[in-house]
Amino acid sequence: MEGLVSIVVPVYNAGKYIEKTIQMVQEQTYTNWELILVDDCSKDDSVDKIEPFLSEKIRLIKKEQNAGAAEARNTGLEQMRGRYLAFLDADDVWKKEKLEKELAFMKEKNAAFCFTAYEFGDEKAKGTGKIVQVPETLTFKQALSRTIIFTTTVLLDTEKIDKNLLRMPNVASEDTATWWQILKAGHAAYGLNENLAIYRRPGKSLSSNKLVAIKRIWSLYRKQAGLNVIQSAYYFVNWAFRAVWRRI
Repeated sequence: MEGLVSIVVPVYNAGKYIEKTIQMVQEQTYTNWELILVDDCSKDDSVDKIEPFLSEKIRLIKKEQNAGAAEARNTGLEQMRGRYLAFLDADDVWKKEKLEKELAFMKEKNAAFCFTAYEFGDEKAKGTGKIVQVPETLTFKQALSRTIIFTTTVLLDTEKIDKNLLRMPNVASEDTATWWQILKAGHAAYGLNENLAIYRRPGKSLSSNKLVAIKRIWSLYRKQAGLNVIQSAYYFVNWAFRAVWRRI
């Protein structure tokens, strides 16, 4: 459907946030959207909290077995009715004008793939003042050294990008792997350098998170991007520098 934005939200034990997430979408200034909530066998009250909101615009899909965020998003991709695809994680926050401004930007640039700047938030999604700025454009080679595309800010045009490229592989950091496969196919990503989202960061061990991130990015270089050891090391050094700088 022309102009319809399909918003896919993977849901797993998101009862703490899901009502506010739905209300946040309902408050968007751009109103031509559908919300697809994919429950990945939650063990909390997520489904109970979602059901009162269900309507023609808000749908719930229940997975029969837990398969992870990538498969939940792929399920939403299969069921979407809109031309445009947006991803939103249940614990993240959109500004009210996010869809309106990003869709206008996408049309202005005649782009197929857009993303925006965002702000780090605390456990309550209160902005910390640390805003991640984004470049005007991003190619595949540029993306290898800067994992700057935040999933909750992405908007994709399914009339311009083959849906097979939008399917997320079942790997760690599946979102980054997906952006790379889209960019590698020849599409460029356009960055709207305006803070339109908040990335909620729960208080966890930073050292353990860093170690996991290092292992994931190396695996992506070697297995998903198909780089040799020397190429992987080159992009890894650049990635590490940018990752540290982004958090200073």
